[in-house]
Amino acid sequence: MESILKTQNLTITFGGHIVLKEINVSIQRNRFTSIIGPNGAGKTTFFNLLSGQLKPTQGRIFFRDQDVTQLSPDARTRLGIGRSFQITDVFPHLTVLENVRLAVQARAGIHFHVFYPKQKMKELEDKAMEWLKKALLEHKKNELATYLTHGEKRKLEIAMLLALETELLLLDEPTAGMSLEEVPMILELIQSLKDEQNRTILLIEHKMDMIRNLSDQVLVLYQSELLAQGTPEEIMQNELVQSAYLGGDFLAP
Repeated sequence: MESILKTQNLTITFGGHIVLKEINVSIQRNRFTSIIGPNGAGKTTFFNLLSGQLKPTQGRIFFRDQDVTQLSPDARTRLGIGRSFQITDVFPHLTVLENVRLAVQARAGIHFHVFYPKQKMKELEDKAMEWLKKALLEHKKNELATYLTHGEKRKLEIAMLLALETELLLLDEPTAGMSLEEVPMILELIQSLKDEQNRTILLIEHKMDMIRNLSDQVLVLYQSELLAQGTPEEIMQNELVQSAYLGGDFLAP
């Protein structure tokens, strides 16, 4: 199967401390890959390297066979890499619809001005509504983002990434900080995105039931290195992974 993302010997050090060491992975197009590992294993740092927030000490990153190692986050977004963060990143004093419309405008390279044609604005808003519906958030379109629940803000953030027409979604612990009641709504959204099979998703998550149910492939980071990779079943049965940190939690039904 065709790869959309590859890393070669990806390494980063901070003050002489190795945070990630020689990570070599190949992410298949339109597949769902989860990244797991104990705290401090380098998972978020890996995402920061992929999205351009950090530059590697050595190694290279390829997206659709293009070397993007030195590209800025904005340039990578324009190519089709979208990144969510552990802390939601939306415009709190704009409506839900306005948030997504801005992402639609950014994708189209359109800058709003006072004399922007009403019909064109309507077209942008119609497109934004399509993404809101996909994110199961259209009923909140006129609400200020600041009044959304944490889970709804997560959905809005994902809607904005979708509006940028990203081919690769990097989701960093999308259920972090949510109440138990809110988690199912995000699971429903992520499952629906996977079922479409038209974009590649990388997920950092600690909830092992999510990993088992959603993942086509699992990468395990441990002590700055890639410890193992394989299907959820292969990872569950990997004695090295179990002895490293998973124990019974990963095997629990």
